[in-house]
Amino acid sequence: MQLVVGRIGRAHGIKGEVSVEVRTDEPELRLAPGAVLATDPASAGPLTIATGRVHSGRLMLRFEGVSDRNGAEALRNTLLIAEVDPAQMPEDPEEFYDHQLIDLDVVTVDGREVGRIAEISHLPYQDLLVVRRPDGGEVLIPFVEEIVPEIDLEEQRAVIDPPPGLLDEAEADVAAASDAPGTPHDADGS
Repeated sequence: MQLVVGRIGRAHGIKGEVSVEVRTDEPELRLAPGAVLATDPASAGPLTIATGRVHSGRLMLRFEGVSDRNGAEALRNTLLIAEVDPAQMPEDPEEFYDHQLIDLDVVTVDGREVGRIAEISHLPYQDLLVVRRPDGGEVLIPFVEEIVPEIDLEEQRAVIDPPPGLLDEAEADVAAASDAPGTPHDADGS
């Protein structure tokens, strides 16, 4: 099975080094010198990592056969793809590969069906689960423990505890109105 483990960014310096946006929790394993990676577009690879280092918090790689800035710049926006055994699990039990999450059923903590995970969107600060609703719509679920408290691979489901408004905008309007100053509440505070 193939997993996207990084995206090549800008060239760095004049000797063929590039910055890499890491998309794996195991860069020391997947992006180590000597690793051979497929690419998207396929015409750019395969690429063999010659050297790697961290500079100002960013991973910098140099690939065999790429020795100048022009060669490095030609690789910009290329996806780096590693071959992974589908049965392999990440070391941390709270981490998952994208292929493990795709097609999981999504339900709320109270059992309401939400939809099915169609893809994972990797953003700089957090990942989002792109969930297809039964009606054909989509909802984006931040993949954080407070909102996605349980992933059950055996049952093929993700359990979510959505804040008001995440699944239904009307819930957000009601929650906002009830929290507004001067809103009357029952004697029990509700």
